Amino acid sequence: MVEVVYLGLGSNLGDKKAYLDASVEALASTSHIDVENVSSYFVTKAVSSVNQPDFLNAACRIKTILTPYELLKVTQDIETKYGRQGKGQYDPRTLDIDILLYGDHIISEDDLIIPHPMMHLRGFVLHPLVEIAPTVQHPSLQESIQDIYQSYVRLYGSAL
Repeated sequence: MVEVVYLGLGSNLGDKKAYLDASVEALASTSHIDVENVSSYFVTKAVSSVNQPDFLNAACRIKTILTPYELLKVTQDIETKYGRQGKGQYDPRTLDIDILLYGDHIISEDDLIIPHPMMHLRGFVLHPLVEIAPTVQHPSLQESIQDIYQSYVRLYGSAL
């Protein structure tokens, strides 16, 4: 079955734009993945207690027949190919690819949680996502991305 999936992309080391561009190209060249839309790229402050460079963030919409775990493996392989070492939550990284939404699936396993558990609390995820998916429903929160984004902006004043 073909699923519509939304991914979050980020980089804060090296040529950030080149890493994001390369990640989109790598996804597009992967069997059973069709990249349908990519948001604009946005500069965002790193959310970390460690001083580190700003991020460049984006979101993309893909269609795939890959299972969530197969897609996770693809994203991790792409991250590794472009120099990602480890998956420390607040470490600087050449490339980060997160599965934000996988259709209307809800998965809660040790190594995979979909929808992404923090997406509704991260302006750097919501801002690019609302650009390409404003009417998409978050399957756990039962709200549109636009409504989640507007709530975030009301609470924090800005998404970036």
